[in-house]
Amino acid sequence: MHCWVPKTHVQSKPTLLLIHGFGANAMWQFNYFIPLLKSKFNIYVPDLLFFGDSYTTRPERTEEFQAQCVMAVMDALNVAKMDVMGLSYGGFVAYSMAAQFKERVGRVVLGCAGVSLEEKDMEEGLSQMSSVDEAVSILLPQTPEKARELMRLTFHKPPQTLPTCVLNDYIEVMCTEYRQEKKELIQALGKDRKLSNLPKITQPTLLVWGEYDQLFPLELAHRLKSHIGENAELVIMKNVGHALNVEKPKELCKHMKSFLIHTLPPTKK
Repeated sequence: MHCWVPKTHVQSKPTLLLIHGFGANAMWQFNYFIPLLKSKFNIYVPDLLFFGDSYTTRPERTEEFQAQCVMAVMDALNVAKMDVMGLSYGGFVAYSMAAQFKERVGRVVLGCAGVSLEEKDMEEGLSQMSSVDEAVSILLPQTPEKARELMRLTFHKPPQTLPTCVLNDYIEVMCTEYRQEKKELIQALGKDRKLSNLPKITQPTLLVWGEYDQLFPLELAHRLKSHIGENAELVIMKNVGHALNVEKPKELCKHMKSFLIHTLPPTKK
């Protein structure tokens, strides 16, 4: 796995792991945030498997396996404890890290991460994606028309003019390499998914959601908050869709800093 790391790890500062979503690699999603956060945190930004420069020959495709691989990177870097922030698909991985590695993950921020999604939700029309196959066609667009549909579903106010050449570049960079493996990641995400099987994480958790998210509608945020219980806090960002980090990066960063800097992890009794 490839991971962007600080030039110097300062022991007196907490560590923050930023985990990207499906639509981009690490730097595409977080290059704006790193300068705003690095004075307070040691920032680590991994490319998930089959994104950027990360890949595997192993057959596993679950978010649990992604979480284990990210933690193995942190092991190799001798980082014992960390806060975690995950966007969308990265939130699934962040949640799984918090569930699997309770002693090592302190605080958790989930941005528009439909972790509480159930397989039946798609069939019942909760999301704009009515099936896993449709999710693949939307999240891995192969034509400019499909790329425009992805923009329409992820932005509350999509860019009005996007040249076809720009969309073709996006498809070539983000949706061509490892396409089969990425398709399998999406399939693994939705298969037999039930809320009753989702572990409850116990860390202080901030849920940040777009008011007009069409991929993972707001209902999933309330469902996840209820599932986690008293340790979860929900912030709904107004006039924004799924792409929080692109539409309102300053506001998202403000919520992250407020929570991560002022919320102390629970102390052991």
